[in-house]
Amino acid sequence: MEELKRKLQEEINALENELRIDLPREIAKARAHGDLSENAEYHAAKERQSYVHARVGQLANRLRDLSMIDMSKIPHDRVGLGSSVVVLDLVKEVKVHYKLVTSEDVDVSKGMISTSSPIGRGLLGKQVGDTVKIQIPDGSREMEIIELITIHHQGSDTRK
Repeated sequence: MEELKRKLQEEINALENELRIDLPREIAKARAHGDLSENAEYHAAKERQSYVHARVGQLANRLRDLSMIDMSKIPHDRVGLGSSVVVLDLVKEVKVHYKLVTSEDVDVSKGMISTSSPIGRGLLGKQVGDTVKIQIPDGSREMEIIELITIHHQGSDTRK
């Protein structure tokens, strides 16, 4: 969680630097070329300025949302945000590793799934030994939770 907050803050800082220094310089340089109505450089810089301003707002909102997550409300014995889970797919008889993450950290190829994905939602609140039936786009899956390491116990997780 702290790593994500740090990444968001770094991106905000870089974009704010672009808003304060780089874009005003580009706009001033483009203005010096004369007629603004036909000045592509000016319009591109103004468009970029609008985009960067909107992106800073989005990132600030996301950072604020993440800061409001109360770690004490994430369960110690059930699947929650940050949990590493090993499930047994009861149909395919294969073990699958998942880590429940925020939408910014999703990387399905590494088993990092969002808490708002169908599988993530299906696993939330469950514990070792529970069997869950999860509806996914290509049908449904039945899984048994066989291992769980919550965000509170990540220090002992060697699969990170």
